[in-house]
Amino acid sequence: MNDLDVIAKAFVSARRDARGLSEYPGAAPTSLADAYGIQDRAIALAGGEVAGWKVGRINPPLDAQLGTNRLAGPIFVDHVHDGIDTVPSMPIFGEGFGAAEAEFLLRIGAAPDPAKLNYTLDEAAALIDAVHVGLEIASSPFPGINSHGPLVTISDFGNNHGLVVGEAIADWRDLGFIDWPVTLTIDGVQAGAATARTMLDGPIGAARFLFEAMAARGIALRPGQWISSGAVTGVHEVSPNANVTASFGTMRVSCTIEAARPAG
Repeated sequence: MNDLDVIAKAFVSARRDARGLSEYPGAAPTSLADAYGIQDRAIALAGGEVAGWKVGRINPPLDAQLGTNRLAGPIFVDHVHDGIDTVPSMPIFGEGFGAAEAEFLLRIGAAPDPAKLNYTLDEAAALIDAVHVGLEIASSPFPGINSHGPLVTISDFGNNHGLVVGEAIADWRDLGFIDWPVTLTIDGVQAGAATARTMLDGPIGAARFLFEAMAARGIALRPGQWISSGAVTGVHEVSPNANVTASFGTMRVSCTIEAARPAG
């Protein structure tokens, strides 16, 4: 078993047992190839159905060093929850890292060509059939998941641990939603505010990145899968028992936070 296998196994075991990892479980990856190699191994070990992918930002100067300004991680089907008719309780690892993020969620309507490595924004948008408001729950057993840089973040499922899917946006193709005021509150206190226009080339740009990145990794995307397109107002740390609400113009989606429990 090589180092990449050892790290992947440690993360999957810790997630299943809902326990923390006080240290990174091995030598931290130093390349995108190794970081995604760990992620690929962990996906295989976890064995769940991938319902979509989260996309996160890589900030300067590491974006220039790594040759990309975004990263991706899997969202498993049993971690996707309805936020239209309910206020779901979303688990985080109490001994690790936990955060909530206001995000626009794009649904894939047509499978991208697995051999196509480059997309325009228009070509990417043509493969999307719906855009919803939502929340990404970011959580990892390793409390230093974000502070140790994007390669470490990539290695543990991109720091994803859930998705809350809110209402669909009508007439989203006119892209007016990128100028909607977005806020996120935790226990009634505003934690962040912004618009999607500040997010690189926007949510459609996140889809373009994902289509190109998955083709390069040899991973097929399917109709119906979600793209969590990036934190509009930032990454806001949360603790168990917190109440979270994201507002997108006049639309809202909420959840509560609980401590993760061991699987089974």
